[in-house]
Amino acid sequence: MEARRSNSGEAAHPDLRGWLGQLAAADRLAVAHKGVSLIDELAAIAKKLENERAVLFPEPGQHKIPVVANLFADRSGIADALGVSPEKLLPTFQNAVRHPLPWVEVATAPAQEVVHEKVDLLKQLPIPKHNEHDSGPYITAALLIARNPKTGIQNVSIHRCQVSGPDRIGVLLLPRHTLHYFRMAEEAGEALEIALVIGVHPACILASQAIAALDSDEMEIAGALLGRPIEMVKCRTNRVRVPAHAEIVIEGRILPKVREPEGPFGEFPQYYGPRADREVIQVDAITHRKNPIFHTITGGGVEHLLLGGIPREATLLEHLQRSFPSVQDVRLTRGGTCRYHLAVKIDKKSQGEPKNVIMGAFGGHYDIKQVVVVDMDVNIDDEREIEWAVATRFQADRDLVIVSGAQGSKLDPSSDNGVSAKMGLDATKPLSTDAMEFKRIQVKGIEKVDLGKALESDPKAAFARIVAG
Repeated sequence: MEARRSNSGEAAHPDLRGWLGQLAAADRLAVAHKGVSLIDELAAIAKKLENERAVLFPEPGQHKIPVVANLFADRSGIADALGVSPEKLLPTFQNAVRHPLPWVEVATAPAQEVVHEKVDLLKQLPIPKHNEHDSGPYITAALLIARNPKTGIQNVSIHRCQVSGPDRIGVLLLPRHTLHYFRMAEEAGEALEIALVIGVHPACILASQAIAALDSDEMEIAGALLGRPIEMVKCRTNRVRVPAHAEIVIEGRILPKVREPEGPFGEFPQYYGPRADREVIQVDAITHRKNPIFHTITGGGVEHLLLGGIPREATLLEHLQRSFPSVQDVRLTRGGTCRYHLAVKIDKKSQGEPKNVIMGAFGGHYDIKQVVVVDMDVNIDDEREIEWAVATRFQADRDLVIVSGAQGSKLDPSSDNGVSAKMGLDATKPLSTDAMEFKRIQVKGIEKVDLGKALESDPKAAFARIVAG
C-alpha cells in the first residue's frame, strides 16, 4: 500500500479518502450521476456493482455529502488495502491480533472540523434505506466505539443502527462485548457513552470484526495492520476516543432501561432480522470533516459478508492452531453466509483428529453451525471441491458429529431464538489405505500446456479448412 504524502512531505495518516484515491487510480471506483435517491435506488446500484467496483454517489437525495459503497468487493481488494497478497491476508491479520499497536491521542482532528450540537440525522447526513422491507434508513458501516464503564478500555464493533428520530437511533446489540459494557452501565443506572464512527480506512473496519478477548481494543489491531499507531481524539460530549481522521462521528449514549422498536432489516443470512424492542442511542452531537464522505454497506451484500468473514477466519484460524498444529487454513464459505459454514484444511496426522478440530471450531464462535474438515489436496476457496470431498470421503454413520441445543446465531431463522444444532463432517481420507484408493485423477502434463501455442489463432478459418479437406 503506497502511502499518500502530506503537504510537509510526511506520509499522510491512512484514511478513507486516501484509499478511495487509490481505487480511482486503479479504475476500481465507479461514480454515479448526481441525485440518486437514498431510498432503494442507491442500494440497487451498489448491489449491481458489488462484485466489481466501489461506487461513489455525489449529492444523493439532494444531500451535499457523497456516499460510498462496495469498499469490500473481493478478498484480493481487501488484501490490497492492507498492502499484502491474498495468500498473506489471514497471516497478516493473525499477526496484528497477536501484536496490537497502541493508538496515540491527539488534541485536534479533521473529524471535528465541523460540529453540530443541534442534531437532525436525516437532514444532516445522507443515510440510505437499503433492502425492500427495511424499516427505514439505517447506518450500516459505522464503528460503534464504547468504553468499559469501570476501566475505560474501549471496544470497537459494528451494529445495525436504525434512524428512529432526529436524534434517536435504535441499535441491535448481539451477545458480545458492547452488550456486556452496556449491561455494566445499565446495572449502575447509567447510560453507556458511545460514538458511531463513519468513514475510516478499511483496516479499521476489518479490525472491528476481530474475535478478540474482552477488553481488547480493536483500534490497536488496526494500528498493527497499518504499521503505525491510529491517531485518536476525545469526543466533544463524552469520554470516548475516536479515529481522528474519520469522516463523520456521531456522539451519543445508549440509554439505560429504555427499549424501542427496531427492524426489520436485511441481514447477512439473506433474510430480514425481525422487528423487536431494542436498545436506544440518544445522539448528543455530530462532528465531521469539511466535505465529508459517508460510507454505507448494503445489508446482506458481498461487502457485508466479506467484512465479517475475513477477520473471523483469521481469529478462528488462530484459535484452532493453538490446539491443533495440523490446521493449515480455514474459510467461512459464501454459501454459508461467511458466518455459519466453516471449511478447515488440515495436514492430518492421526485418526480421530478431525473430530477434535470440529469441536474446537464450534467453540471458536457461537455462529459456527457447520464444519467440514478436508485434506491438504482440497482447495477450500472452491466450494465445489469441498462438496466433492464430502461426496467421496465422508460417511454419515462414521464421520458425522452432531451437537444439539447449542448457542447459535439469533439471526438464523431456523434456530430457536438462537439455540441451534451444530454439525461437523470429517471429509478426510483414512491414514492407512491402498495408495490408489484415494488417488486423485490428473491429466499428465496439464501444467505445461501453453494454449497460445496449442490452439489456432483463427478457429473459424481452421475449421473451414478441416471440413473442406
